[in-house]
Amino acid sequence: MTGKIEGCEGGCTCGLVRYKVQSAPLIVHCCHCSFCQRQSGSAFAVNALIEADRVELLTGEVEEILMPTPSGKGQTVARCQKCRVAVWSNYYMGGLRERIRFIRVGSLDNPDLLPPDVHIFTKSKQAWVVLPPDDLSVDVFYEYGTTWSADSLKRRGALFKDAGIEKPKKSMYK
Repeated sequence: MTGKIEGCEGGCTCGLVRYKVQSAPLIVHCCHCSFCQRQSGSAFAVNALIEADRVELLTGEVEEILMPTPSGKGQTVARCQKCRVAVWSNYYMGGLRERIRFIRVGSLDNPDLLPPDVHIFTKSKQAWVVLPPDDLSVDVFYEYGTTWSADSLKRRGALFKDAGIEKPKKSMYK
């Protein structure tokens, strides 16, 4: 991650919805699954995972829509009610759905601050997408313990503890 993200703002295209990020993300995914391709209308989606209580809605209201995911558990997509741009999602994440926001990096005022830490679901990426050779990439999903930083794992553990959920031992996609 480059640059300072704390206090960074973002929002929808029409400007009705504005939000502020209060901390660095847990991790940034570039997802190449067919669901992200279809839902974004692009070859992938870039999402910064941040605790929901560290994302402040400054103006506007979001409409939440339940959409399908490869896991079968769905995601709740938060969209501007006027221009319909998605600003974040909440995935099941082992029971942490309401506690982690997947901020759409492209909705940040300065998306250059959050390049991907990992490319996921690359087995379904478009053939014409060429990943940088030094970027971490996985066919489907990764193991948290070997991919997330020690600080992010600690923050994730705190979320499970606060939710009263026993932390899953393996990836939620295996």
